[in-house]
Amino acid sequence: MRSALCAGILFLMARGAVAQDDVIGIPIGQTPPAVTLQNLNGDSVPLSQWIGKKPVIVEFWATWCPICAELLPRMEAAHNKYGARAEFLVVAVAVNENQNTVRRHLERQPMPFTFLWDGNGAAVRAFQAPSTSYVAVLDAKGRVVYTGVGADQDLDAALEKAVKRLGG
Repeated sequence: MRSALCAGILFLMARGAVAQDDVIGIPIGQTPPAVTLQNLNGDSVPLSQWIGKKPVIVEFWATWCPICAELLPRMEAAHNKYGARAEFLVVAVAVNENQNTVRRHLERQPMPFTFLWDGNGAAVRAFQAPSTSYVAVLDAKGRVVYTGVGADQDLDAALEKAVKRLGG
């Protein structure tokens, strides 16, 4: 299944079906439905804990996703610039891995984001995430201002838009 996710999005990108300005996943202006995920210790965590307070960037991610690895430098650069003004959430999808594989991966390769586990696909459905490396940026009111997929997303511009709505 994981190869199908990556292959499908790569195919669409190569064919030009996913243009930079296309909305992918949850439509711009919508607020995602309430979902409860787990932290990597297995505790239930409502996504509303972060949404609607300040801008939030949500990446759908997997340890085995090469596009996610390519996106990582952009995520880290955005975190360095906006980390005090926005929440950075990474939703680990439960395709061909479990919480233990994610924890082991993060022990070897630490990242400065909050990691959540989507064991039953609730967040994938709520955000209409088409694949891993899918990113949604929400403003401080919890409305989607950006969606995208792939390694070359302009996260800086997306977060700048969300932060400006906050007033700086």
